[in-house]
Amino acid sequence: MDALKFCRECNNILYPKEEKDIRQLIYACRNCDYQEASGNNIVYKMEIRKPSTEDGTGVLKDAISDASLPRTRSVKCANCNHSEAVFFQAAAKGEEGLALFFVCCNPNCGHRWRD
Repeated sequence: MDALKFCRECNNILYPKEEKDIRQLIYACRNCDYQEASGNNIVYKMEIRKPSTEDGTGVLKDAISDASLPRTRSVKCANCNHSEAVFFQAAAKGEEGLALFFVCCNPNCGHRWRD
């Protein structure tokens, strides 16, 4: 996976874009017409090394780095009083239906709780 890339012409950030004609990933500047080919076709890669957690909920601390999960500032962490958390619905172990899980976005905390 490539690191963050910047335009050689105007120094703005380059965004991933598909070149549909040749089905190739390129990086393009939104400010000027500069484009460059990507070394590979991976835009984002998240490696999970430990598939379970010590509390048995299956909620990973790495959830705070998942850009696809929604965030809220309307809850406070009971552990560190941080006002931002990632949240998602998942099946709770041994229960029917879905539960709402929160993970504190403070990298020094990572407290997990459910609503």
